[in-house]
Amino acid sequence: MTMNEQAQRLADELEREAKRYRVAVHRVAGARVIDCGGAVEGGLAAGLVLARTCLADLAQVNLVATTVPGIGGLAVQVVTDDPVRACLASQYAGWRIQVGHFFAMASGPIRALAAREELFQHIPGRENAPVAVGVLETSQNPTDEVIAAIVAKLPADTEHLTLLVAPTTSMAGTLQVVARSVETALHKLYELKYDVTQVVSGWGVAPLPPVAREPIGAIGRTNDAILYGAEVILWVHSDDEELLRLGPKVPACASPDYGTPFADIFSRYNGDFYRIDPMLFAPAVVEFRNLRSGRCHRFGQVLPDVLQRSFGRD
Repeated sequence: MTMNEQAQRLADELEREAKRYRVAVHRVAGARVIDCGGAVEGGLAAGLVLARTCLADLAQVNLVATTVPGIGGLAVQVVTDDPVRACLASQYAGWRIQVGHFFAMASGPIRALAAREELFQHIPGRENAPVAVGVLETSQNPTDEVIAAIVAKLPADTEHLTLLVAPTTSMAGTLQVVARSVETALHKLYELKYDVTQVVSGWGVAPLPPVAREPIGAIGRTNDAILYGAEVILWVHSDDEELLRLGPKVPACASPDYGTPFADIFSRYNGDFYRIDPMLFAPAVVEFRNLRSGRCHRFGQVLPDVLQRSFGRD
């Protein structure tokens, strides 16, 4: 079964149980659009399904108690034995969709169908499927024109399109962003030219922040949950020398922008997201467990004080 077909089963469950998940289902230009937190309440259960959809159901996603000192509450845990396909070929928000005034970052296995990103020249995961399933991080529902623009990038034999939509200012949207602990570690390794196919399993956990009611606050809190609170373990087949050389560059603390809440960093660059050092986007802590040598290498640190400021803790 393809990644898109696996994700389709999750979308079908959301539609069947729309009342229980507090989501709304619409048809737009022949596509199925499932609102998980824009005009509807959504919730934690919808957020878990949303995160699993981003991962093409190739990972377990659970809520657990956070262990970050002084934070308390819940954390989002991700476990996968197919990390490259789950996180890079599917979950990574690598497709910018902009049609007129509509803008969204697209995640999910729909990216493996379009496969237009340079990333797909270097990783496994491209596929053809009769269905396409994507997740849009936006507060706007897609219009007929948006659907047409997306369909134009898909293979001609893809018959059915489903889009799950949620803003970061919703419970579900917050949760699905915080479920990106393993993904951010893998993407950072990819940017550092590490052969990510050497990563065979991954575990990650990051604290679930309070939902912010305005977009910049939501972007800030969800990023901070990863940058200052996420811990990731990667099981790899690698050379210890390579891990010791690359390891210090992987956690967020390797970036000169590290150390203050993301909203402050965003403000420092006058709201220009693309002026922020791209090497910042990584978990707080990354541990490599080398299956070749049996050695473990751990890098980075959790910063509870930054999280307390970001999350508005008294």
